[in-house]
Amino acid sequence: MDGGQAVRAAWDASYAGLVAAMTAVTGDRAEAEDVVQEAFARALVAWRSGAPDNPEAWLRTVALNAARTRWRRLRRGLALTVAELTVVDRNADVPGLSPDRVALLAALRRLPHGQREAVAMHHLADLPVAEVAALLGVAEGTVKARLSRGRAALAVLLDDRADDSANDSANDRAQRVPPAAGPYRREEPNRA
Repeated sequence: MDGGQAVRAAWDASYAGLVAAMTAVTGDRAEAEDVVQEAFARALVAWRSGAPDNPEAWLRTVALNAARTRWRRLRRGLALTVAELTVVDRNADVPGLSPDRVALLAALRRLPHGQREAVAMHHLADLPVAEVAALLGVAEGTVKARLSRGRAALAVLLDDRADDSANDSANDRAQRVPPAAGPYRREEPNRA
């Protein structure tokens, strides 16, 4: 199978899953589609002599690195615009996304970057802890800690959305979860 055919086969097998995982990492479906498509574009060049042993893992790594690069550029101010400073929930208008899915993506955006990546890769991309550790370049214990902290923070954040009637206690709980200090964080509106 030549490189083009290998990319086509990987696209058919992996595109939807990669977009779902990168949506959780970036917090934005359009951004996720961009980084996944960038990974496939790079695959067209890199796979001319043949596909790697695990094409999906290769694509996942390239897409994650592309998302990180975009974040670094944004953070340095190269791509910073007024539109990116305002709260835009582009996922709310995506057909097929349930309110629960939108709430989950909003909660994931509030997690620190390391926790968000670990949760997305382990729970949404269904990777074992060892693969997540290799992908992120950290120890397995670090991944386990990030998963534990991420799940705890998500429980608080998602519980807040379920208990809108109990705003006082929800606001108290939300204050215990520090705001994310990582990529793709968008300012949340003041709900006071």
